[in-house]
Amino acid sequence: MQRIIWISAALLATATCIMAAQDGAGRAPSPASQRPPRTATPQSYPREQVQAGEGRFASQCGFCHGRDAAGGETGPDLTRSALVAEDVGGDKIGPVVRAGRTDKGMPPFDLNDTDLKAIAAFIHDQKTKGEALGGGRRSVEISDLQTGNAETGRMYFNGAGGCVNCHSPAGDLAGIAGRLQGLALLQRMLYPASGRPVPPPAKVTVTLPSGETITGPLVSVDEFRIALTDPAGSTRAWATDEVKFTVDDPLAAHFNQLGRYTDADMHNVYAYLQTLR
Repeated sequence: MQRIIWISAALLATATCIMAAQDGAGRAPSPASQRPPRTATPQSYPREQVQAGEGRFASQCGFCHGRDAAGGETGPDLTRSALVAEDVGGDKIGPVVRAGRTDKGMPPFDLNDTDLKAIAAFIHDQKTKGEALGGGRRSVEISDLQTGNAETGRMYFNGAGGCVNCHSPAGDLAGIAGRLQGLALLQRMLYPASGRPVPPPAKVTVTLPSGETITGPLVSVDEFRIALTDPAGSTRAWATDEVKFTVDDPLAAHFNQLGRYTDADMHNVYAYLQTLR
């Protein structure tokens, strides 16, 4: 059966928030656990404008800030932005979008007034939804994740976890902590398909009743049907009870590991990966 696992920022944020609340080390609360700044001037927008802004935001801003404006791998959570909290109808968001913030890696965008107002409407709509949830936690600070032991993580990596069977600290993982930090590193560890470049799809070999075999990238599989892309580029599918098939999935070990990780294992391995600079 096909397994689809989403490791979302919100889910990981909830988990780390609970761990932070249970931390007895007396650390100050993470900034990410605090309530976001309240909107100074409450405002609402037509649903059509918000929907238009959602599409423009996804195409222009989602790569950095996340499709929901709650933060991505390189851009901050806009629903927690003080500038957004003070904005009215795009009067502060618009100039920043057009001018960019090159010192922080944000390029300028040449957008017309209609698109800018729609994007602002979407951001405000997302902020309003976030405030209505009643909780302040929407993202993860690096300090929230610093609960593991790197040496114990190294032992797990090379031993019970079996990570070393596919990965090498001096090979594919060399310098990974210099490329990824915080939640992005943890997400890549737990679910590497969320990263860039996207790992190659699983390959499947189907053996037909005639004995003919067909091999190609897996399109989908469940308890009823299996589909692949054949060498000619066409999608072909069969009932699973009518053929034999084997699936070679490079991410299968990660899926299996998710069911075995304890919280301590996860954070220990994360701590170890942080040392690979």
